This record gives sequence, structure tokens and C-alpha cells, in this order.
Amino acid sequence: MSHFFNRRENIVTEALDGLLLTSRPGLLARLDSYPDIKVIVRSDWDRSKVAVISGGGAGHEPAHAGFVGRGMLTAAVSGEIFASPSVDAVLTAIRAVTGPAGCLLVVKNYTGDRLNFGLAAERARAEGFNVEMVIVADDIALPDLAQPRGIAGTLFVHKIAGFLAERGDALQDIAAAATTAAAEIVSLGVAYSTCSIPGQPQESRLGENEGELGLGIHGEPGVERIPVQAAASIVGIMTERLSAAIPAGGEYALLINNLGAVPPVEMNLIARNVLATPLGARVKLIIGPGPIMTALNMNGFSLSLIKLDLAREAALLAEVAPHAWLTPVERHELAIVPAPALRSEIEHMAASRDPQVEEMLATICNRLVALEPDLNRLDARAGDGDTGSTVAAGARGILARIDTLPLADKAATFAAIGSILATSMGGSSGVLLSIFFTAASKSMAAGANIPEALLSGLDRMTFYGGAKAGDRTMIDALDPALNALAASGAQEASVAARSGAQATASMTKAKAGRSSYVGARDLDGIVDPGAEAVAAAFEAAAAVMVHGKTMHRP
Repeated sequence: MSHFFNRRENIVTEALDGLLLTSRPGLLARLDSYPDIKVIVRSDWDRSKVAVISGGGAGHEPAHAGFVGRGMLTAAVSGEIFASPSVDAVLTAIRAVTGPAGCLLVVKNYTGDRLNFGLAAERARAEGFNVEMVIVADDIALPDLAQPRGIAGTLFVHKIAGFLAERGDALQDIAAAATTAAAEIVSLGVAYSTCSIPGQPQESRLGENEGELGLGIHGEPGVERIPVQAAASIVGIMTERLSAAIPAGGEYALLINNLGAVPPVEMNLIARNVLATPLGARVKLIIGPGPIMTALNMNGFSLSLIKLDLAREAALLAEVAPHAWLTPVERHELAIVPAPALRSEIEHMAASRDPQVEEMLATICNRLVALEPDLNRLDARAGDGDTGSTVAAGARGILARIDTLPLADKAATFAAIGSILATSMGGSSGVLLSIFFTAASKSMAAGANIPEALLSGLDRMTFYGGAKAGDRTMIDALDPALNALAASGAQEASVAARSGAQATASMTKAKAGRSSYVGARDLDGIVDPGAEAVAAAFEAAAAVMVHGKTMHRP
């Protein structure tokens, strides 16, 4: 997999600078210690309060630098991608932001982080700083693991500790609250892919139709491989295991975390499925879904829970400055309001007869139905092969309702045809022809004759559709046909439609529709299927008109 970067050794420093440049000015800064020491700090920090410091390897963005700001972290220490920051880096951060009130280190439970943050804390204490450390080990994926991993639930601790520090609480009280909170957080993740590190070849241990439950945020193995399956099924597995890890009763805050590569539409679907489970019924506050603690481009998500009390609820709901924090929302039911009834034009029209109009409509529609396979074959050369089916569906829709149409009223008939095509004929063609006939109906009701009304419909269709004559669409047949109809009559219109359709075979660049994505070699010599359908319709109409009146008059 390809990645956007310049030099591998500069990825993290350039990314942190990008964060600073796109944040509100005056709130964040970095220590002048690049490249070995990478620390983001609050510019507006009041040293009279307890500092809250966290960090770890890069690759989990927006964690941790994205959570530096009023109400959350005072400083974030970053290592290289998936590498713990050095002892000197952590100690430098402590020295930079810690005043008489002391500082709290929030550390995810990984060996490198524990050791480096721990040694930095000891050295800082030796220098006279008041330092406490809380370790977050919220991952329940591997229940027999002596040292559970720290994952997205760490953000609960950031938020609670940051709230208390901003309020001015003492270090010992903040550390106690953070430690208790950390012990009551449970998290579990799942992924359909591991992650790839920029500049390194990707090695995935997962099969094509395989995922992993409990995959770590650095791509570490989880508890078991699982087959790709419905989201509701995966969510069910996860919520059952999370439910088993928490005590009965009580209300919870739920954090729905995107591990990096899950599209927002899927994350929203996941959220809906989580909230529909028995565990979801115990959720009071929802954070996310969104990327909070990622694993580069891992295609997965995690769920984190913390039991609520009044103090934690107040802490989680308090407003903060960091843009990466997602404001919690209280659990609520779906809001559904009545939708206005869809009004069908046909329902309000009385059926009436006109044998000639009925014959013309039936002849045109039957001709288009018969052309279905031929039009599909044409479209397969230059599109997705469904023009014939789309046109035939519209024609069948008209035939099925022909006995209910107000055929004696041509303006009303055009309106009815527009209504039928809007529902029975799929794709853009159905919408465009519905616009065409609807606009023609309006024009005719205002006094226009049939050719004038149809030209008015063409004007509206080209306005909304964007195509014009020469763009290799149905308009290349429809435009000359309607102009010929207005000038001469039905026979001349059919000839003009056929000539316009044939001209599209020499147009090697379509400027609208799906064929606009097709190369010239594939279009050369191929008649546009939409234009072919229009030509066939005018030829069928002309055949009927040979024995009847012209279409010049209403």
C-alpha cells in the first residue's frame, strides 16, 4: 500500500507541525527539541494547576497530540511510529509544563511506555517534581494476559484527569480518580486488516475473508480469527464479551472508535447496531463514532466502556478546547417525523380516451420494449449495458397504466407520463425524461402547441442534465427531431432523429453520461443507445401519424 510522505525519518515531525499549523493560533506549541524530542504543549498553560501528560508512539492520531488543550492534556510526548518516546523526551515534557502543583502521567500499558515514562517520573521526582503515574490497561481481548494492553479507553482517563486539573484539584485527588477510572474501563477491538507503516512493506497475516478479534493498535495478534460476517454479528460477539467483563447494573459511557480506515457510513452503521444490543441499552453517553485512537490505516473499530457516576459524567460532558475530542451525546431514541405524502399526478387525473393517442403511445412503447436486447448490446460497448432494460422498464410502466391515462387531455397526458417515468424508469434517463414531459405539460397547459411544449421540455432537460447536442447523448437525436417537428411534421422529425442518432457513431468523445468515461477507441462506430431509442420512438410515432393528423396542433 502506498502512503503520502516525504522522508520516512521526518514523518512524525512533519505531521506534528501540520497539526500545529492547522490548529487555532495561540493554543498549542512544540518544544524546540526536534527531531529527537517531540513534545506538543499548551501555549496557554497555567503552571499553578496540575499538568496532565500522556503520549506514546506515533501512528495513533489524533492521539495523543490532538488532545492537548484546555480541559484535557497539558502536553503530549511522541515517539516515532509505534515506538515509545525516550526517557529524556518524557522528562523534558515534565520539566516544561510542571509547576508546584505537580503532574500526572497517563500511560498505556505497554512495556516501553511503562519503563520510559516510569524512569522519567523517578528522575523528575529526584529533581524535586511532584509526579504521579496512572497506567491504563483496558483491553479485555486476552483475559489471561498478565499485563492487558492500553487502547482507546485511555481517552476516558485523559478527559477525567484533564477536567479535574482544569478545575484546580490537587494531584493526589486527580491521580486517585484517574486510577479508579482506569480500573473500570473495558475495551475490545476487531479488524479486517492489520496496518501498514509508511516506508515499510505491508505483511498481513489475515486471509482475504478473515478478520481478527482483539487485534492490538500496533497490529499485535488478537484473541481469535473470525470470518468476515455481518456487522450485527460482529457487534453481537463484541458486546457479549464486553458485557461479561463489567458488573451488572449501572449506566455507562460508550466510546466508538475508528481504528483508521473504516468509512464513516460503516461506522454509523456499527453505532446503530451497538446501541440496539442489550449492552447498548445500558449506555447513557455516546462518544463517536470517530477516529480517536487509531492504528494508522487499520480497517477496524473498537468499543470502550466506563461506568458512570455523577462526577465522571460531569467530567466527560465538560467542554474542552481540543478539536479531536468528540463531544458526548446522551442516549436518545430515533427522532422520526411524518413525511409529506408523495402526490402522484395520475391519482388526481380522470381517465379519458383518445384512440389515436393511445395507439401512438402503445406503438412507441411496444417498439422500445422490443428493442431492449439491442439497446443493451449497444450500451455494453460504451456504458454499463442497461440502457435497453431502463428504457423498456419505462415503456412497460406506461403500457401498464395506459387505460388510466387522461388521453383526451394532452397536457395532462404529458404530466402523467412524466410521473410514471419518474418511478418506473431507473437511472438518470428516467429522471431526465420525467423532467422533459413534466416541463412539456406545464408549457402546454400555458397555451403552447405540442412541438412548442416538447421544445420547452427539452430546454429544461438540458438545463438540469447539463448535456447538449454534440455531447453524444439522446439529445443528439431529440434536439433535431423536435426542431424538425416544429418546422415540418412527424415524418421529417423521424428522419432528423435517425440522422442525429447515426451521427453519434462518429462522436468519439462523450461529454455526459457513463460513456463519458470510455475511451475514443471503444466509442468509434457505436451509436449512442439513448439516441437510438429516441430515433426508434420517433419512427414509431411517424408510422402512426401516416394515417392520422399531424402533431402540429394541440
